[in-house]
Amino acid sequence: MHRSILALPLAGLALAAAAVLVPTQSSAEDEIPRWQQAEAVGEPESCIPLAQIRNTRVHDDRTIDFHMTGGRVYRNTLPQDCSGLGFEEAFSYETSLSRLCSSDIITVVRTAGGGFNGPSCGLGQFQPVEFPERE
Repeated sequence: MHRSILALPLAGLALAAAAVLVPTQSSAEDEIPRWQQAEAVGEPESCIPLAQIRNTRVHDDRTIDFHMTGGRVYRNTLPQDCSGLGFEEAFSYETSLSRLCSSDIITVVRTAGGGFNGPSCGLGQFQPVEFPERE
């Protein structure tokens, strides 16, 4: 049985004390977070191989990107909100297969509060996505 906990490490904070940068132009695309600009490519898949999951990125209570070896990204949009997932950015799963599938359940891992797990939620299909090039 495979059991795993996936968590996104907290990003470091950088402070600029000497200068304030003011953007000269603003477009609607600049205001949309990059993860929301992802475009579906190809057909959704029911399962992805566990051995190829490099890391995950939880965006909110319903959206997880699975970054795979080789650079491919699969977006899983849960059928329903999974309370606390976006806040905790960590989840666990158990599977007896070597694949993570849309029929599997994830459980929110609470990082505080005495080690109690959060809710368990079903996964959706794994949609391959690509992100726009940065300029």
